[in-house]
Amino acid sequence: MNHFGAILKAACVSIAAFLPSLASSGEIVQLGYGRLINNDFLGDLKDRGQTGSYVASRIYGEAWAGKLPSRFGEFLEFRLQADIKSPDNLVNPAPGDRPFAGSVTAGLHTHFQRAHLEYSLGAELVATGPQTRLDQFQTALHDGIGVAPPSLATRNAQIGNKIYPGGVVEVGRTFSFGERAHLRPFVEARAGVEMLARVGVDFEFGELTGNDLMVRDGITGQRYRTILLGEGGVSFVMGVDTAIVAQSEYLPTSLGFTLTDHRDRARAGLIWQGKTSHGFFGVTYLGREYTSQASEQVVGSIRLALKF
Repeated sequence: MNHFGAILKAACVSIAAFLPSLASSGEIVQLGYGRLINNDFLGDLKDRGQTGSYVASRIYGEAWAGKLPSRFGEFLEFRLQADIKSPDNLVNPAPGDRPFAGSVTAGLHTHFQRAHLEYSLGAELVATGPQTRLDQFQTALHDGIGVAPPSLATRNAQIGNKIYPGGVVEVGRTFSFGERAHLRPFVEARAGVEMLARVGVDFEFGELTGNDLMVRDGITGQRYRTILLGEGGVSFVMGVDTAIVAQSEYLPTSLGFTLTDHRDRARAGLIWQGKTSHGFFGVTYLGREYTSQASEQVVGSIRLALKF
């Protein structure tokens, strides 16, 4: 087993052993599960840039009563994410286009609230390069659906093998205007494979997620449900944010990349829940990340949980 596999396996085994032991003591149980798929083809029907990602979260803690606890560490989120970033042309990338990059992230986060402020703090390990096998995954996927896969030259030029420790902090506050309109400004700081500071705001029109635990996807900024208490209905969500990025290992200065002055996102989505099923579909505008990037892009996000 390679170095990445050994570290990731050890982290998963340690956490898997830790959480059930707490659950058996009656202190901690699994409270929820959430996931989100992002893909460029679902947005602007292309395959480039932030081309695809998958994130899944499992929440552990004491009984959920529709609001965050006040204590740090009382609620734990174990998060796994895989994402692929690629040049506009997978076969013959243009000079100045971004290199192919596959990454796998394992993170442990905690969520709590104090004095009306909602906190999310997390530590993570991000593995990059061929060790993640995501270049092989995309090659097999494209072969299977009859689309040109990344060329050998593209795969050979991808971001190399490395593991980056990092952390992320988000602080937000929710303001409600009646029962069906909610506004949540937030700030975020992230260090590790990328270093950035972000400020933004989210809106929700509806009352479906008011008692849910929402977690933010790092690629799009879309918030996805992990603990669901809504009895049914529809909510429309939207948000905007901007970030100043100090450093990105996906766009290294050693390869001549110059980061843009700011990185913008704008998103919208629809959440619905029926008696037995629920789902989400959203789209996100992603501004340019580096000065030689040919264009912005639109990414689609989806989650479906259908029971018949």
